[in-house]
Amino acid sequence: MPSPVSSIPNLGPASEAAFAKAGIHSAEEIRAMGPDAAYLALLRAGTPPHFIGYYVLVMGLQGRPWNDCKGDEKKALRQRFDAIKAEGLQAAAPSGLPRDLEAALNALGVRAK
Repeated sequence: MPSPVSSIPNLGPASEAAFAKAGIHSAEEIRAMGPDAAYLALLRAGTPPHFIGYYVLVMGLQGRPWNDCKGDEKKALRQRFDAIKAEGLQAAAPSGLPRDLEAALNALGVRAK
């Protein structure tokens, strides 16, 4: 039986809901993806980027408390976060919706063209 997302240290019900929205339903899926790909999936599913949310995930996957991230390690994670955020935002349309969703809504006539 798969482990819930909230079994990863530092992650709780809000993280579990965000990952479910991104189609990720277990801790094993997150571990297999790694923190960068898992966080990118969150961004692509519409979760607003937040540096603390990213490094909380990284620390949790390492079995470390969220506030254990300091100094040069935190600076390096910030660079990784900025790159992930840039990639995730490229997938968003100007409205902030994922491009494929906006295109579908436009095709259906739900949104102005």
